[in-house]
Amino acid sequence: MTRTIAYSPILVALSGLMILNCANGVEGAARPKPCAHAHNDYLNDRPLLDALEHGACSIEVDIFLVDGLLLVGHQRERLHVEESLTNMYLEPLRRRIERQGNRVYAEGVPPILLVDIKSDGLETYRVLRQLLLQYRTIFSCMQDNRMTAGAMTVVVSGNRAIDSISADKMRCAGIDGRLSDLDSSTPSHLMPLISDNWEKHFEWRGDGTMPEEEKTRLREIVHEAHRSGRRVRFWAAPDNVSVWEELYSAGVDLINTDRLEELARFLRLEKLP
Repeated sequence: MTRTIAYSPILVALSGLMILNCANGVEGAARPKPCAHAHNDYLNDRPLLDALEHGACSIEVDIFLVDGLLLVGHQRERLHVEESLTNMYLEPLRRRIERQGNRVYAEGVPPILLVDIKSDGLETYRVLRQLLLQYRTIFSCMQDNRMTAGAMTVVVSGNRAIDSISADKMRCAGIDGRLSDLDSSTPSHLMPLISDNWEKHFEWRGDGTMPEEEKTRLREIVHEAHRSGRRVRFWAAPDNVSVWEELYSAGVDLINTDRLEELARFLRLEKLP
């Protein structure tokens, strides 16, 4: 089965590809797995590094604004000043990208850095915006409706300052949409991704066969998103092979996982006719 996957114009322009097989990575380090999304990546044994070694093409990091710093973590009371977005992600990415000829991987579309804002959306985005501008040589940025290609694409999720991001004349981030945005007129370079809570839309949890009506609904969501040039991701989907198979089969672009090694193996072994 060859999957036709829709990418926003910002990603198509960078890759020149309209058709990409999610399982195109072969066994080996640092081969991209376009479907692999490293959920809450900072909780892995080696944040960022584990995701990259398993070929994840979307990496999720939660941030809080604390005393002017963007700190990484899931709970405010467990944050550490040395675990900043800059130290854990931006600087290591910059070094890797410069070392590898302005690419994260040797092939494929630019990966996503999904920044999930947990503190006040507007205040946090203002700081994030300035920080991303400092790293604009590695990120895809829009200025006056003109795109400068970068090695990675930033998408803001969580507490999204939608109006502020949309109004930026110079921005290095897009917006993570929701299923309610499927028919939105927002351009795909501004909202390249649709993410939502699996448990709010589907009852199936991976036991037995997925009900046909839910299979149909999943495919309709993917089709509608792709028609607008957006990618699709679900959080809180059961993290097991049965669900991965249905997501893959339906054309879901990013498969959420806390089990990077197992998902990478699944994507390598997925057979094409």
